[in-house]
Amino acid sequence: MTLFSYLILGSAVLVVLFIYILLTYNSVIRQIYRVKQEYSNIDIQLKKRSSLLQNLVDIVKTYAKHEKQTFEDIAKARSMVDISKNVTDSARAENLLSQTYRSLYVVVESYPELKANENFQNLHNEFKRTEDSIAIYREEYNKAVLQYNTLIQTFPNLLVTTLFNFQPSPFFEAKNTDDNKITI
Repeated sequence: MTLFSYLILGSAVLVVLFIYILLTYNSVIRQIYRVKQEYSNIDIQLKKRSSLLQNLVDIVKTYAKHEKQTFEDIAKARSMVDISKNVTDSARAENLLSQTYRSLYVVVESYPELKANENFQNLHNEFKRTEDSIAIYREEYNKAVLQYNTLIQTFPNLLVTTLFNFQPSPFFEAKNTDDNKITI
């Protein structure tokens, strides 16, 4: 083989390597944006649930004026949802909001006329639908995170992702509240 043949072979190897790096990098970026989109879906539903909870609180307040601590806890949980900036903070806020939601329903159980209120029933049903949406979006987010983390941590992608310092994303881990659901 001549020097020219070695140059051609070396150039071909470099071109293939460059194309591989480019394709891997773009694939990781697409997956990062998918993870962000899925997180945004969760965040929207958490904020919606927080708003619905405040509407439920307003209705409950008219019936249960002496339940001050429960209302303060709900306000704290709602503010955590509003200030959460990442997955970990959102998961903590989601857990706290679920706990305060259960506390609110302990109060509701003491007021049968409140449970019969049409506005309350409508808000309660919308709240349950939002809870179901959060569970679905959380599952989709965690699937996207799994795909992303697998993509950046498998060989040979690991060589490229280490070069660009891509970091794994955290899963959205919320406490399972299925056994604590309250039905009215």
